[in-house]
Amino acid sequence: MSNDGRVRWGILATGGIAAAFTADLVDLPDAEVVAVASRSEDSAKAFAERFGIPRAYGDWRALAEDADVDVDVVYVATPHAAHRVAAGMCLEAGRNVLCEKAFTLNAREAEELVALARERGRFLMEAMWMYCNPLVRRLAELVRDGAIGEVRTVQADFGLAGPFPPSHRLRDPAQGGGALLDLGVYPVSFAQLLLGEPSDVTGRAVLSDEGVDLQTGALLSWESGAIASVHCSIVGGTGTSASVTGSEGRIDIPSGFFFPDRFVLHRDGRDPRTFSADPADGPRNSMRHEAAEVMRALRAGETESPLVPLDGTLAVMRTLDAIRDRVGVRYPGEERLNEGSFA
Repeated sequence: MSNDGRVRWGILATGGIAAAFTADLVDLPDAEVVAVASRSEDSAKAFAERFGIPRAYGDWRALAEDADVDVDVVYVATPHAAHRVAAGMCLEAGRNVLCEKAFTLNAREAEELVALARERGRFLMEAMWMYCNPLVRRLAELVRDGAIGEVRTVQADFGLAGPFPPSHRLRDPAQGGGALLDLGVYPVSFAQLLLGEPSDVTGRAVLSDEGVDLQTGALLSWESGAIASVHCSIVGGTGTSASVTGSEGRIDIPSGFFFPDRFVLHRDGRDPRTFSADPADGPRNSMRHEAAEVMRALRAGETESPLVPLDGTLAVMRTLDAIRDRVGVRYPGEERLNEGSFA
């Protein structure tokens, strides 16, 4: 890190999510974006010009390995099919990494990245910005503190209306297309934030002609008796709502559960209580909270974030594998998923 405590970021990829994240970084006074890389030099230069970034590379490895530029952490914003290669390249070069979700295509790739980061002593975190959102953190705290008693059920959905043409990345198996990895990772992660890894998984899906899931529903269950119902779709827009029911009450998020503006706590025998986002936290769809958590961890010398622990990321990837195994979605080069898991 620089002498004044600023954290220097590199951006790997130049798509929409990279632009949104970089725009949020620009608003953080202690963050500095110093380099960007793309597979296209023209794209990298255009992105650099847009955000005032001093270095642009037309090659991912150039950013990972350039010893002449001080980069404290690289944000990997490629489609998830490329996460293993891109994040691995950075870790092998000694860079710290924040990697978009879904973290990888499957749990095997995720395990490889986590093992590499731990071997090299580098910081690695999944960009599950929902876990860093102040209001989601407050909800999880209430649940942990027993505000609604023992959790019985969790429900969450995330769907986009589409339609997406067959040429779109969401329909492309080679890019890890389908609803589950792009959207379903949110409701699955929400359920596991509150309950941990499930003991059993079932699922049903409607598949496209290309073999990716157009919409998927899954039922997750725990030995405690808790059950979560999660749904995702790229053929129908949903309310993106969530609900957590316990033995003594319920918490409802009316919409946008992964970046809520409010949630309502219902407890038996009491009036409902609404918790609202603090305007001082900035726009509710901002990714600056996850960026701030990365910078906090780096300054503290941590190689993992307690808000987005790597073991939790691996657990989510195992669940996503299990769902895909149940519904029959395979990506090029994959063998059987979750051999022996959830037996």
